[in-house]
Amino acid sequence: MQLEEIGRIISDHADQRELPIPGLVVLRADRPTPPEVTMSGTILGFVAQGVKRVSVGDRTHDYTAGQYLVTSVDLPITGCVLEASPASPYLGFGLVLDPTVVAELLLIAPVGTRPRALAPALAVRSASAEMRDVSVRLLRLLDRPEDRAVLGPSTLRELVWRSMQGPDGDVVRQLGLQHGNAPDVRRAVRWLRHNYAEPVRVEDLAQLASMSSSTFHKAFTAVTAMSPIQFQKRIRLQEARRLLVAGETDVTSAAHTVGYDSPSQFSREYRRLYGAPPGRDTRGLRTVGAPDVAAG
Repeated sequence: MQLEEIGRIISDHADQRELPIPGLVVLRADRPTPPEVTMSGTILGFVAQGVKRVSVGDRTHDYTAGQYLVTSVDLPITGCVLEASPASPYLGFGLVLDPTVVAELLLIAPVGTRPRALAPALAVRSASAEMRDVSVRLLRLLDRPEDRAVLGPSTLRELVWRSMQGPDGDVVRQLGLQHGNAPDVRRAVRWLRHNYAEPVRVEDLAQLASMSSSTFHKAFTAVTAMSPIQFQKRIRLQEARRLLVAGETDVTSAAHTVGYDSPSQFSREYRRLYGAPPGRDTRGLRTVGAPDVAAG
């Protein structure tokens, strides 16, 4: 019954471009979507109906009705809706996770719920009864503005708290972690996100993270499921695709803009990731429109 109500509310609000609850998005899809590379953000994505697939590095996660995904680092992921039809659409919601809220909850949490120093940045798990209950109550607030003003902040905090519980809760709990390797890995991730076109050495990133090169490489891969160079490559190719789809540049210029010295190497790596050469791939996307694979 809870999943049915969650799905109904999502369907009722799927056409709204902006919801009155900050950080909340809903998604309805009437058919499977092609794989699309995007940045995950730090989110909780809940499936009420249908099946979604997300891949990061060499790891693939499928999650279905009653399951949710959490991420604690802004990762380059490949996502698609696997199962959906007009009669039985894919329905899900996503919530941006605020590190400040996580840190505040950790300060008052029992010692046994403190996070490990390092955990993978993405996990899929089944929602507990408490998680489903608070999800229903949060979504109901979309239609109850008087309750939303009073209960919205506490309900959001409760949903974050439920996501922090259980063995995979470390993924969320490490968002509020102030000590250990996780914050240093996130610092390197932020640098790569903003400086993806710059030449980079693992040694320099390790210095930024205040680790030895070997420790940093191991920690970065444990959190992101990619090496630092693979992570940078994904971001470069994603940004180049955005530029090409928008018609802002040609293939050679896009390659140089995102940091490639060799357009031929760029084309090879682009085709390996997206399944087609950059020109053909982006012409097709401009014709049909890029698929929406927002979290949720």
